[in-house]
Amino acid sequence: MYRKITGFFKEWKESGHRKPLILQGARQVGKTYSILEFGRTYYENVAYFNFETTPRLNETFEESISPDYLIPILSHIAGQTIVKEKTLIVFDEVQLCERALTSLKYFCEDAPDYHIIVAGSLLGVAVSRAKFSFPVGKVDIKTLYPMDMEEFMIALGEEALVERIKECFQTNTPLPSALHEAAMRLYRQYLVIGGMPECVKQFSETADYILVRHTQDTILLSYLNDMSKYNNLNEIKKTRLTYDNITVQLSKKNTRFQYKLIKKGGRASEFENAIEWLCLSGIVSRVFRIEQVKKPLENYRDIDAFKIYVSDMGLLAAKKELSANDILYMVNEINDFKGGLAENYVNVQLIANGYRTYYWESARGAEVDFVIQRDNLLIPIEVKSADNTKAKSLKVYMDTYKPAYAIKLSAKNFGFENGKKIVPLYATFCI
Repeated sequence: MYRKITGFFKEWKESGHRKPLILQGARQVGKTYSILEFGRTYYENVAYFNFETTPRLNETFEESISPDYLIPILSHIAGQTIVKEKTLIVFDEVQLCERALTSLKYFCEDAPDYHIIVAGSLLGVAVSRAKFSFPVGKVDIKTLYPMDMEEFMIALGEEALVERIKECFQTNTPLPSALHEAAMRLYRQYLVIGGMPECVKQFSETADYILVRHTQDTILLSYLNDMSKYNNLNEIKKTRLTYDNITVQLSKKNTRFQYKLIKKGGRASEFENAIEWLCLSGIVSRVFRIEQVKKPLENYRDIDAFKIYVSDMGLLAAKKELSANDILYMVNEINDFKGGLAENYVNVQLIANGYRTYYWESARGAEVDFVIQRDNLLIPIEVKSADNTKAKSLKVYMDTYKPAYAIKLSAKNFGFENGKKIVPLYATFCI
């Protein structure tokens, strides 16, 4: 399946400043598949090493982590000669071998002609919890996220529709109504299926929502297992409690994260490590409130006020036990959850496009869902789950900060009015 990360890999391969590449991301987002597909397409051969399925690999790195020592042994293990610039070396589940990660420093300094990509599902967690000698400044780092809406549509054979959507986004002209309706159906399907490659592949081949839900439940179970396997004993329960509660908080009118909703009397000091673990593992992301709309936005974030969104829409639907029909037909029973669902979806798309997201709140409670830096401009984004797009808070923001323009995401077709770029939810990937 088409993944945008391939374009990044190609640039990395051809760069004169290339360093060993670390690809991080949550479990099941397609790291291994993407790397191997790239390797088979753009290299003469691939030498693949998995530290989870082959624990004895660790012994190789205990003797020495010099490239001169490692390359002949790795060639022997792989059953092929590792050739500079022609072989892609892949270390998978590298979080299980600290010295393999440290060896990247010496590949960068002493053997830069060897092309290496390493992948790790819980790399952020491992590095923060263990005393890893991380090769700071000696590696390139990239995060892979679940498939976004564009990749999802392409996987379902909708390349032509994707191109039309991109054109309409650029020109602010409405998509023909039949295509708009078709794209909205695809958007609702994406809310059910999400972007985990295995789920998307199953759906593209079978259109079976029940089969996909079974796969999603399996992935959720693997996340819970990770919380036990890669966590401090006294943090396991708190991490699971926090994860379970995130989807509950998305159903609230005010989606700002509240510790007291995890547990009566709950405080930051009790749950902040659990939240940090979930963020580092790539399972969730945190969006901070900004106190002032100035560059750089990071300088004005309020560390005590944030929202938490999950990284995949399909897993969110599975966790909430929402049936496919509930979402496909947006039934009234999920009215309380529709806003949080749409916000979570938009955050997923923006993060996949490389944005760091924030939200804004006035002293009187007006709130704008997202503020991003786009083309060097600070742009507010208002999200509505339906086509009722009255946005008083956005008006307050625009009157206060006079942005170049604002973006309104909803079920409405493309357009531009009163300084607001109207964008249908399915086209969020164009931002």
